[in-house]
Amino acid sequence: MKEEMMMKTILQINIENLEPNRGKVRDIYDLGNILLIVATDRISAFDVVMSNGIPYKGIVLTQISRFWFDFLSSDIEHHLISDNVADFPEPFCKYPEQLAGRSMLVKRVEVLPIECVIRGYLAGSGWKEYKQNGTVCGQKLPAGLKQCQKLPEMIFTPATKAERGTHDENISFEQCVNIVGEEAAGYVRDKSIEIFEKAGRYAESKGIILADTKFEWGYFEDRLILIDEVLTPDSSRFWPADKYKAGRDQESFDKQFVRNYLESINFDKSGPGVELPEDIAAKTSDKYIQAYEQLTGKKFKFGG
Repeated sequence: MKEEMMMKTILQINIENLEPNRGKVRDIYDLGNILLIVATDRISAFDVVMSNGIPYKGIVLTQISRFWFDFLSSDIEHHLISDNVADFPEPFCKYPEQLAGRSMLVKRVEVLPIECVIRGYLAGSGWKEYKQNGTVCGQKLPAGLKQCQKLPEMIFTPATKAERGTHDENISFEQCVNIVGEEAAGYVRDKSIEIFEKAGRYAESKGIILADTKFEWGYFEDRLILIDEVLTPDSSRFWPADKYKAGRDQESFDKQFVRNYLESINFDKSGPGVELPEDIAAKTSDKYIQAYEQLTGKKFKFGG
């Protein structure tokens, strides 16, 4: 199975001499008032793209986002038009072998230049800052909290959107207001918290803790709508609830195997990415697929 999985990895989309805008993970085709977003199997860690990918990762990311867009559709407008290749304009509809399961036709929006990070637990960079200053992104928290402990209440910690090869920068809510305006900042804060709460309750019912996530928003016809990926293992921390214990690192449904491997080889977190060992890639793929199956209740289809 591992050999088959490695053969299925797609690192780059190639469509009839059309050149997409290639991000860390996604290839994006600009079609005027709509975009075609394709999630490849590329993987980044510490903001560096590795030289090989994670089998089926792009399909998992797209299908989890599709699940959440459907789940949240009664609460918020979003950018998804279709993920059915047959609905795509030419020439894209002719490339199901590259696009099936991993692509979305979406509305073109004016993207807000911030990321809306919601934290429900004290983990990652938040834990490091808390140990030093008793704060998370400058927000004062009670003393005596443990690593990965649930926060007394979830917090909104916006960040600037980083260019490729650079790191996101945490900003205060006041800075967020200065960037996007008071009305927009208040709206995306409140709606991000609202949908995080709803998604967290659902995930918990499936045995998964949603520790934190980031949302992105954009203006469509003067309305702010939810865009990009939503509540995926790339944009969120998911922990198995039955193995959770505050005071230590948690097992997770994401690229932690990759991060741990890179730390073990003293990767300098800059420059070109390295070749990941097959077992690291396969284990990471298994975690992504497990997250999909546990959240959706569906068996993952390897063909998309």
